Amino acid sequence: MSITPHLRATDVSATLGGRVLLTDVSVTVSARSRLAIVGENGRGKTTLLHVLAGLRVPDRGSVHRAGTFGLSQQALPAQAGATVGSLTDEALHNARAALRALDAATDGLTRGEDGADERYARALDATTRLDAWDAERRLDVALAGLDACTDRERELRTLSVGQRYRVRLACLLSAGHDILLLDEPSNHLDAGGLTFLTERLRAHRGGLALVSHDRTLLREVTREFLDLDPSQDGRPRWYAGGYAAWLEGRRRDRAQWVQEYEEQQAEQRGLSVALDQARSRLSTGWRPDKGTGKHQRQSRAPGVVQALNRAQEALAAHRVTVPAPPLTLRWPEPSTRAGAGLLRAHAVKVTGRLEEEVTLTVDGGDRLLITGGNGTGKSTLLAVLAGELPPTSGEVRRLPGARIALIAQEVPDWPGELTARQLFERAALPGSPTASGLLDREAARTPVARLSLGQQRRLDLAMKLATRPDLVIFDEPTNHLSPALVDELTEAIAGTSAAVVVATHDRGLLTELAHWPRLALRGKAG
Repeated sequence: MSITPHLRATDVSATLGGRVLLTDVSVTVSARSRLAIVGENGRGKTTLLHVLAGLRVPDRGSVHRAGTFGLSQQALPAQAGATVGSLTDEALHNARAALRALDAATDGLTRGEDGADERYARALDATTRLDAWDAERRLDVALAGLDACTDRERELRTLSVGQRYRVRLACLLSAGHDILLLDEPSNHLDAGGLTFLTERLRAHRGGLALVSHDRTLLREVTREFLDLDPSQDGRPRWYAGGYAAWLEGRRRDRAQWVQEYEEQQAEQRGLSVALDQARSRLSTGWRPDKGTGKHQRQSRAPGVVQALNRAQEALAAHRVTVPAPPLTLRWPEPSTRAGAGLLRAHAVKVTGRLEEEVTLTVDGGDRLLITGGNGTGKSTLLAVLAGELPPTSGEVRRLPGARIALIAQEVPDWPGELTARQLFERAALPGSPTASGLLDREAARTPVARLSLGQQRRLDLAMKLATRPDLVIFDEPTNHLSPALVDELTEAIAGTSAAVVVATHDRGLLTELAHWPRLALRGKAG
């Protein structure tokens, strides 16, 4: 009897190091699901995927699983001796096993063995469901489509993080799973890879649940949204109708939240003023003015006391039930003079990493978009501009005293025992906004080792902005950030007086920055 593939979580709760990540979350991923799990960093999106996949047992609640599923994770450690072939063999294991079972069942049917008909039917069903005959070809197409390494003998530890990730993603997309659980699948992909990923997910015959910062991918692939961000009543929000419906529903719910919060705060302030006034009248009433009979002042005292008591009761009865809405990004403004010559790069190259000579100028307030496929040297060029990597040839001149901040793709290797606040205070200049609205109080006092990858990305961004940089250099700025924060960041980039250089493959961001001057790197490093 065939089963209906699904993953069903019921009233799931999970904590990490005392931090509540999920509270009474219920969700079903079926064979027809096109689900986006969204929310700010640290809200439990990755944790929920891990709970669904069985990598983590929830503190409360239950999970029921039926059918096959595959999980893509943001991190892929390279174990000693593991090769590209290790991953591809793992991806093809079920298909190869199904084909072997079908061959054995066919032999049994030919020899007239007892029960051969039933065994053959089961084997044929499993082989058909996996489309096992086409598995090898699908994998080769996926490796090529994602520009992944095809050398089966290549050790994973000799590949970059991005190269390893692309091999793993190609394997996952080709394995024939009933349900895919995808955690930031667009990371490390160039324009061609993003197009291939989108097409493959749209064509996937099973269900999928997707965590992604890529607004274009969400818009083109998903239909339902489970929003784990804080809400007025503390419960996750469910939106149907696609990306636009989610944005509109979220905007409407947030506006109502802000309005009710502000109304309660205004009422609280009014009651506090009334209480202060009642106290003042009472105090004055017990101090007769000169020449006034004391009995006349005392005769008014009971009424003043009653007014005071009423004001105190009203204030006590008025509890603020609406929590404060979440913080929004605040970009500290530098004192950069427009047009000031910040940086000059002339004929810079880095052997084996940036083979194309690059000459460019960045002045105060400038904008520059750097594009190119994987391997063309974008990240290398950014590191050279920021002074973190010396060029093999050419030179870079920077304005003395100019503050240049590089927000790289990967977060720094911080001391894990320090809290986010301690790290931030080391980097911030006096007067910088606390964490720039990027980390809430709970995250700020959490040791860095316990922060999610997305929260660490937010911390890195907050620390770099806290230096009030004259030039901000972004390497894939949208990686690991929520779609809502990406919108805020895009708006802040457009409005800041600082110079900004961006290298990205993000299709949505490329569209929004299409009017910027562009430097397209074309040559691949050897």
